[in-house]
Amino acid sequence: MMRAMRLYFKYMSILFKSQMQYRTSFLLLCAGQFFVPFAVFAAMYFLFERFGGLPGWTFHEAALCFGVIQMAFALAECFVRGFDAFSNLIVRGGFDRLLVRPRGTVIQVLGSNFEFTRFGRMLQSAVVLGIAVSGLPVQWTPGKIITLILMIIGGVVVFSGIYILAATFCFWTVQALEVANIFTDGGREMAQYPLDIYAKWVTRFFTFIIPFGAVSYLPLLYILDRTDGPDLLYMAMPLASLLFLLPCLAVWRIGVRRYRSTGS
Repeated sequence: MMRAMRLYFKYMSILFKSQMQYRTSFLLLCAGQFFVPFAVFAAMYFLFERFGGLPGWTFHEAALCFGVIQMAFALAECFVRGFDAFSNLIVRGGFDRLLVRPRGTVIQVLGSNFEFTRFGRMLQSAVVLGIAVSGLPVQWTPGKIITLILMIIGGVVVFSGIYILAATFCFWTVQALEVANIFTDGGREMAQYPLDIYAKWVTRFFTFIIPFGAVSYLPLLYILDRTDGPDLLYMAMPLASLLFLLPCLAVWRIGVRRYRSTGS
């Protein structure tokens, strides 16, 4: 495990140095990633300003949910980009090289691509989280701080699982399926608002099948002191993301065993 992590950070270091060869371009892309998502946040602000908010939710409460999901998405796009862009490895025959190396395919695909320009989006998400936290009448106990951190980590795990599933389909389709964007980009847009504003079937699907609700909405209830059950249960909800990730990794291994080279 330690060797795998050292290899992962070695990949990260190499690709970061590579991307920093064009610093002006890198900084401009980071700036774009910082400012562009603010348009979405501004839309949320004007929604609350014009219509007085969502039923049962204040602006700062919804902003906390928004910031958590946006931060998780930015981290996943940065550090799990290898799976998101996996179709390029398949088309160019690069995955064949990974198979003959004495390391697991998961860690090698993870280290094949990093999108460090997403630092701008991370900074934007941190600003939104700061606005939300400063405006909430919440007493931030250690338990709530840990829960907030787990929410972000859990979100990263869920997005990573979706990327892995999408990459696995490339073993049969060669190119990535656009339907995966329904659960990545679409899931991000949906989960950045509290789930109880949607139809019940949507809430159930994105809680029990793809657990966005378990990493954002349910722990948020604990932070806002709105739970109707044991607090520990709501605090531990982000760990449900692991129950989603494990089957995704199992499907990936099935795909690797059935892989046939494209001949590129």
